[in-house]
Amino acid sequence: MLIITPHARFKRFIQDIIIHTPFIKMVILLVVLWLLFAAAIYLTEYKLDGASIHSYADALYWGVAAFSTAGIADTPVSGFAKLMGGIWIVIGSALFFGTIVATITTYFMRPMLRPHKRIIETIEYNLEQLNDLSIEELDLLKKTIDSLIEHVELLKARQLAH
Repeated sequence: MLIITPHARFKRFIQDIIIHTPFIKMVILLVVLWLLFAAAIYLTEYKLDGASIHSYADALYWGVAAFSTAGIADTPVSGFAKLMGGIWIVIGSALFFGTIVATITTYFMRPMLRPHKRIIETIEYNLEQLNDLSIEELDLLKKTIDSLIEHVELLKARQLAH
């Protein structure tokens, strides 16, 4: 009997998320946009009187605070920075929360899209249609089933060997 440890399950979970969901691509896109919008805010604000952003680090912090629900981001001074900030808040929030929703949805929908589900559904459908099959089609079905049984027996033998 194959025993799967919690560590192995967690590792498989992380691999599934990385390989089969948009998580990594979306996080990279979010980080790139954060860096670009922070640069735009910094370049617009750093020389203005009354501005709270005096360094790129301040702009990076503002970028996180602005799209999070913390509500602690200072309002930019210039009209262009306010526009860029507003666009960043909308895009950043949509990407952040959209990434979470897309990852969860993709992860839980993935088992329904696996090929074995489609193979089983096709076999079940064809079994329902047995009365409509010709002798040649039934022979082909028998050969396919025999091949499937051989494959299953081979897999069982391999599993027992390990």
